[in-house]
Amino acid sequence: MPHGGDPGWHSGAMAGTPRFLTLPDVAEVLNTSAAQVYALVRRGDLPAIKIGGRGQWRVEAEQLEAYIARMYDEARTYVSQHPFAEAATDEADEFK
Repeated sequence: MPHGGDPGWHSGAMAGTPRFLTLPDVAEVLNTSAAQVYALVRRGDLPAIKIGGRGQWRVEAEQLEAYIARMYDEARTYVSQHPFAEAATDEADEFK
């Protein structure tokens, strides 16, 4: 086992998970599709690496946690800049 017996190779918020995740693994964490995760990677929103002869994408667990933290920050900024009003909005319609 690498790094003092830690099978995950890292310590962090996702301890117990592999260091690198496949796009379907990331999609499961984010509760979205692998195609959406691929789009995030290709746009550069979610850092990833390509490995092997077939060029399979892998996302480091710590990069995924950093992405999630950034999305929370962006959501907080959006909410603070767009106070919720009781009037019907396009966003409220998505919950119907």
